[in-house]
Amino acid sequence: MNKPTTTAGVLPEDVTGLLAAVVEALDVPMPSIDPADERAYHRLLEHRAADVRIVLASILKFPEVGISRDTEYIRARTAAVPVTYTPFEPDRDGGAA
Repeated sequence: MNKPTTTAGVLPEDVTGLLAAVVEALDVPMPSIDPADERAYHRLLEHRAADVRIVLASILKFPEVGISRDTEYIRARTAAVPVTYTPFEPDRDGGAA
């Protein structure tokens, strides 16, 4: 089996920034157990995943365009679609751990 030839420490700075923006976009808190919060969580995650998918597809289709622009686009879209539901809190939702 071939070992990976790159590691996070040697990735170009613009690629590292893009990957960080993707993680930030998709790393959302779990919702409370309220059904409305669960629906809002799934809508948010679906929306952000679609934004990320579109950007990554455009990078593959148009590799000559700078990644920095795409990174800023993901961050702007993430900020435009914030978490609006109540995040899960173990003590508040019945003491679940």
